[in-house]
Amino acid sequence: MKLLFLGDIVGKGGCEAVKRLIPDFKFKNKIDVVIANGENSAEGNGILPSSADEILSSSVDLITTGNHVLRRREIYDMLDDENSLILRPDNYHEDAPGRGVITLDFLKYKLCVINLLGNVYMDYVKNPFEHIDKILENVDTKNIILDFHCEATSEKLAMGHYLRGRVSAVFGTHTHVPTADERIFPEGTAYITDVGMCGGENSILGVKAENVLRRFRTNLPTRFESDKENCTINGVLVEINTDTGKAVSIERVLLK
Repeated sequence: MKLLFLGDIVGKGGCEAVKRLIPDFKFKNKIDVVIANGENSAEGNGILPSSADEILSSSVDLITTGNHVLRRREIYDMLDDENSLILRPDNYHEDAPGRGVITLDFLKYKLCVINLLGNVYMDYVKNPFEHIDKILENVDTKNIILDFHCEATSEKLAMGHYLRGRVSAVFGTHTHVPTADERIFPEGTAYITDVGMCGGENSILGVKAENVLRRFRTNLPTRFESDKENCTINGVLVEINTDTGKAVSIERVLLK
């Protein structure tokens, strides 16, 4: 199985870049599954039904999210739909709308996708290390990937080591800057600390640079706008042996 995972999609520009570039890239590279983090896909922050629909109409099979997913109440009904293709971190409180684990059945094989939030420098959630142990007890396939959405690189790397040989891949998201540490652990788990983002190449984490600079210079409240110009796509392409659940290869993807 060839799986493409896309970093955080930021605003309208990120959505349009995915829609313009991913269908052809998926076809030419014979990619089986595309998953994208869409928690910043709405203008302003969070995810809306309109941005989710745009992503899912762009050859993306599933959307993961992170700490901004619940900021826009308009998405709650879509999260709660039993057929929803949008995940929210599973270690939120049980009263939160939606779910954080899904098993996709492709007939020849199954793929379990898990979405978790980190604890360090983030809002309090259930301990992700203890939580994933409980999740894995009930997974009925060897093909398992995790979108681990967190701030601290150390926490992401710790999770990568914790799951060595237990999952097919661990993808770090949230910080919007791609890291150069993609690898496959000896036990067959693919790993990268942060996949990066889909957004303006000359932005600051997807936001117009002038907005962020004003905030740093003045420390005054500033309305952030996503940068829609010269958008790039960051992702990772992973090949998984579906018989063993082990990763065969991992490579960073940059599309302009």
